Formats: sequence, C-alpha cells, structure tokens
Amino acid sequence: QVQLVESGGGVVQAGGSLRLSCVASGGTFSSHRVAWFRQAPGKGRDFVSAISQGSSITHYADSVKDRFTISRDNAKSTVYLQMNNLKPEDTAVYYCASQNRFENNRSYYTSAGQYRYWGQGTQVTVSS
Repeated sequence: QVQLVESGGGVVQAGGSLRLSCVASGGTFSSHRVAWFRQAPGKGRDFVSAISQGSSITHYADSVKDRFTISRDNAKSTVYLQMNNLKPEDTAVYYCASQNRFENNRSYYTSAGQYRYWGQGTQVTVSS
C-alpha cells in the first residue's frame, strides 16, 4: 500500500517562505500523479496544486498562482511545494495525495475525490 508523509510545515511571518515535502513509500512513485490540498480550521479541504507523473502537467489554485511552485523528484519519491510570499489566509493543514493513473483533464487533478492515497497532513501557520 502507498504511504505518504508530509513535512516542512511550521510557523512563519507573512511574506515568508516554506517548502513542504511529501515522501512516498510503497507502489511505484513515478506512476502517480500527486497533489496538495489544504484545510483551514472549520473549512473544507481545498485544492492547492498538482503535478503529473513526469511533471509535464502542473495545476495551481488561483489563490496561490505566482506564489507556490510544485515539483517532484521521482528518484527520491518526493514531491515538493515551495511556498513564497505566504499570507495569513494560507494558514491550514496541508495534505499530500496521490493516484496511480495518468489524466489530461484538469478536473482529475483538482478534485480530492480523484486521489486514493493521502498523507497525515502538516500544519502551516502564517502570522501577520
């Protein structure tokens, strides 16, 4: 069974940066598309970013475009989310998710229901 473990969360001031990591074990990492979702207290789980198996396709929520960058290193079975110019509204638990199926349509990347495997989450807190 595929397992995903997030790390890199913490507390940062507005305008600062963090880099989240998602390390996968089990299965074949290179065959999985991977996404980041986040959930703020009392809120639903929202799409943040996604990347295809070979990094040929990436997607970002409008709220994080030009600030966040997703990347992956298949040799290390790791996906990264570089978060720059963080804002208080970015405060949330960030979850890594993956699915072993290639898709072209954006809807498959941005919907939580399209991912089978999930990590435990890592807390990101941005203070103003």
